[in-house]
Amino acid sequence: MNMSDNNIFLSPPVAPNQQGQRLDRFLSECFKQISRSQIQRLIAAGNLSCDDNLIVDNAFKVRCGDIYQLEIPEPEEANPGPEDIPLDIVYEDKDLIVVNKPAGMTVHPAPGAYGGTLVNALLFHCKDNLSGIGGVKRPGIVHRIDKDTSGLIVAAKNDIAHRGLCEQFFVHSIERTYLAVVFGMPNPTQGRIETQIGRSPYDRKKMAVLKTGGKAAITNYKTLEIFGRVASLVECKLETGRTHQIRVHMSSLGCNLIGDKVYEKAKKTSIPFGSDELKKAVLSFPRQALHAKTLGFVHPVSGAYMQFSSELPDDMSQLLLMLRNQK
Repeated sequence: MNMSDNNIFLSPPVAPNQQGQRLDRFLSECFKQISRSQIQRLIAAGNLSCDDNLIVDNAFKVRCGDIYQLEIPEPEEANPGPEDIPLDIVYEDKDLIVVNKPAGMTVHPAPGAYGGTLVNALLFHCKDNLSGIGGVKRPGIVHRIDKDTSGLIVAAKNDIAHRGLCEQFFVHSIERTYLAVVFGMPNPTQGRIETQIGRSPYDRKKMAVLKTGGKAAITNYKTLEIFGRVASLVECKLETGRTHQIRVHMSSLGCNLIGDKVYEKAKKTSIPFGSDELKKAVLSFPRQALHAKTLGFVHPVSGAYMQFSSELPDDMSQLLLMLRNQK
């Protein structure tokens, strides 16, 4: 059985007796209305993902519990074009580029956001030097961060780099550290959250911690600062990279991210903000207060280990300044 939502198809979880099957064979058995040759073309064009990680190898061996998302592009969809959008480039060589993405920028074109994306900006900056594996919609893109999350993202300039980076993301060997400003204080103040995360049975647009099913998700967190009973600054290191993982895990502790309207808990009427100014700043923060601070990986061509860091953007820095002054 499979579930579809317009042009998005979700496979059922890989069963134990299916582990090790070729990816294209597994998907052709799941989606009998799509030919195997069409599935192979869609995979090669970068239209298949598991969590937020692209898979571009038809011969990939499926793993028990994995759920794959296959997207069939709209036939009339326009190809993204280059746009002269400024990029905050942290590192660049002939194989890859690391960019500090601002909050509010979508990574690749999608319904409702065909322009102004990171892909449009990369097409202008890199000219023809982007990996074609991702197809016309996602050239060079090997992973994603949410539109309203700021911070580091890497893109591939050629197919060798693309495959090498995709493999590291898929086996969770990439180092990723995020900073989050959350309501309240995590209890305990540091620890390891290990759960199963999957689609919410109540809202298919949301992810949730599940008692059964889903996929293993691990976040190591440490509280860096506590601002009375109002909020805390938390560092989150990912061992896995599930969709909305930090947002879901922090919410499961009762400490949803400030500004996160998707996973917000009950109204914050009982929080002792101390001043109307602070209350307004916290409750009106326009996006989830989450920043991808560090990114570390093995260079897919040179083999050298690389690590990059990004300072907090102004909006989160100002939020923290107000919290520190009021605590």
